[in-house]
Parts: sequence; C-alpha cells; structure tokens
Amino acid sequence: QVQLVESGGGLVQAGGSLRLSCAASGLTFSSIAMAWFRQAPGKERDFVAAITWSGGGTYYADSVKGRFTIFRNNARATVTLQMNTLKPDDTAVYYCAAGGTGWSRNLYEYDYWGHGTQVTVSS
Repeated sequence: QVQLVESGGGLVQAGGSLRLSCAASGLTFSSIAMAWFRQAPGKERDFVAAITWSGGGTYYADSVKGRFTIFRNNARATVTLQMNTLKPDDTAVYYCAAGGTGWSRNLYEYDYWGHGTQVTVSS
C-alpha cells in the first residue's frame, strides 16, 4: 500500500519561510519522480515543483522559481520543498505526488497523492 504523508505546513507572515516534507512508503522511491502541487480555495490544483528519480533534474513553476527548492533523500524516501520569501498568493493546500520514471507538470501523470498540508501566508 502506497502512502505519502506530508508535514510542515502552517501559518507564516509574508516574507517568511516554511519547509514541507513528504514521507513515502510502499513504493520503489528511488526510481520514481516526485512533485509538489498546490490548490487554493476555488482554484485548480497547480504544479509547483518536480524532481527526477535521481534528484539530478528539478523543475519549477514560474511563480515559485528562485524562491522554492525541491530536493529528495532516496535513502530516507523523503522529498522536501523549501519555501522562502513566501507571499500571500502562496496560500494553498500543498500536495505531494509520486509519478513514473519521468516528471511532468500535468497532475494526471502522477499515480499517488498525499492528503495535503495547509500553508497560509498572512500579509
């Protein structure tokens, strides 16, 4: 049974930082691409960042490029999203996703999802 469990969300002031973590189990973590998506109230679930199975490739939405960093630890089966210089527009539920061997901005390419963690950025 595949499980993805996110942690690290919370309330932060604009300009602050948060670190989200996703712990995976039940899959061959070291051979699968991982990603973070987010969904604000009343909006679609949007791509935030992705990382290839090896960690050698990382990809970001334009809205977070230069502020967010995705990295992974295959030995611990975790993927982390470091979020700096947060803005109120970053407020959303953040989801960890696991996909195939490649990566994609398309949420339908990902097979497994966590339950999400709330990030709220106050102005």
